[in-house]
Amino acid sequence: MKKKFTRRDFLKAASIGTASAIALSCGMIETPQSSSTLEPVAVPTGISQSGAGTREADVLVLGAGIAGLAAARTLADKGLSVIILEARDRIGGRIWTDSSLGLPLDLGASWIHGVQGNPVAKLAKDFGVKTVATNEDNGVVFNFDGSEISDSDYVKMQDLFESIYEEVAQLQESADDDMPLQQAFDQVIASRDLSTEDLRRLQFVIQGNFALELGADPDHLSLWEWDQDEEFGGDEVVFPGGYHQIIEGLAKGLDIRLGEQVTGISYGADGVDVQTSSGVFVADKAVVTFPLGVLKQAGVRFDPPLPESKQSAINRLDMGVLNKVYLKFSKVFWDAGVETISYVGEEVGEWCDWLSFETYVGEPVLMAFHGGAKGYAIEEFSDDEIIAGAMKTLRVIYGDEVPDPDGFLITRWGKDPLAFGSYSHIPPFASGDDYDALFEPVDDVLFFAGEATSREYPATVHGAYLSGVAAAGEIAK
Repeated sequence: MKKKFTRRDFLKAASIGTASAIALSCGMIETPQSSSTLEPVAVPTGISQSGAGTREADVLVLGAGIAGLAAARTLADKGLSVIILEARDRIGGRIWTDSSLGLPLDLGASWIHGVQGNPVAKLAKDFGVKTVATNEDNGVVFNFDGSEISDSDYVKMQDLFESIYEEVAQLQESADDDMPLQQAFDQVIASRDLSTEDLRRLQFVIQGNFALELGADPDHLSLWEWDQDEEFGGDEVVFPGGYHQIIEGLAKGLDIRLGEQVTGISYGADGVDVQTSSGVFVADKAVVTFPLGVLKQAGVRFDPPLPESKQSAINRLDMGVLNKVYLKFSKVFWDAGVETISYVGEEVGEWCDWLSFETYVGEPVLMAFHGGAKGYAIEEFSDDEIIAGAMKTLRVIYGDEVPDPDGFLITRWGKDPLAFGSYSHIPPFASGDDYDALFEPVDDVLFFAGEATSREYPATVHGAYLSGVAAAGEIAK
């Protein structure tokens, strides 16, 4: 099987340091044809619907994603009273496991990106959650006509990208002003005499290393800052039983109120009043874990308004999108044992990246990714149109005998009103300083957590978790 070129590979090749391993996220899920409803994940005791229980606490945590749960768990373990307010009818936020196709499938985060020293890996061990290492080298790559790309052509494709990226990295170091990363690519590509086929394959590799990793195309990424983050080493692993097992482990014993849509936050020297769909909650301090996409929408009123430094950071940073399409079949018709299936199609970014779950859970399930502009574009299509596009590609690769799927799941991240995207990235003229500004507390009353407040590990589950622990640490001071 041919090696699938990864972001980590080309960073090593270009010798420009390390970059983050990006956590996948969930979106709005359409009801699959094979099931009339999505099965809710079982939640621990202590979770109640809106309107129940006391409305006062030492600390209010706004959001029951992993950042909020990490903050609440840390504070509760220190003896503080904590109430978590969650707008959804479930916990987990952008971690969401669905079992409506007969097996647990993660609509949101899927991986622990690097287990060495990773706090999420420690949680998995503490909670007794099974993980399975994935291997991106275990893949196969197909051409637009369904033919398998030869070993020699594959090596040429990777060598071309590496040589071009080496020059892009030099521009990153020497440019006097920031610019879109795509602009740097364009400058280097313009100096080469590349064939139409070379350009198509090059764009495929670029798409895989940016839009499918960062949720944003290179024209929306900062040349200077796109890779300012860090990563953990070791295997990348998935959860055969679903990521929700981590969420449930953290949530045990916590006071979580579901269906509490926050509409306003008033704060001052005497504490915090949080207005929700059911009334007002009061505390000495609050931890805000809203996704960057929600903060950018400015749908929650802050009184007084947030400081200019924080508002500017919210405006400068941006949200990307990575959408998933799961297809469950009656049998495995693709290469048994293969983990990744890549397709260098005529339309860059469409049905180009597939993951087989047969290796991990023994079930005939494929998942396709769409990221960046293509990720947003797919949200505008109907379920039927999306499935038709998927099947067209699979039949180009594997033949007209490929059966229709028995069921499917489709995420629509950008349309999720409680996320408005998948995770953050640094567009041109923003910087890692903006992540720091988002984390900074306000008046020792409002504290902030979430992946978009983690300068070292943005766009990851472990970054979100660590930010929640850090916010709790600031409060505990």
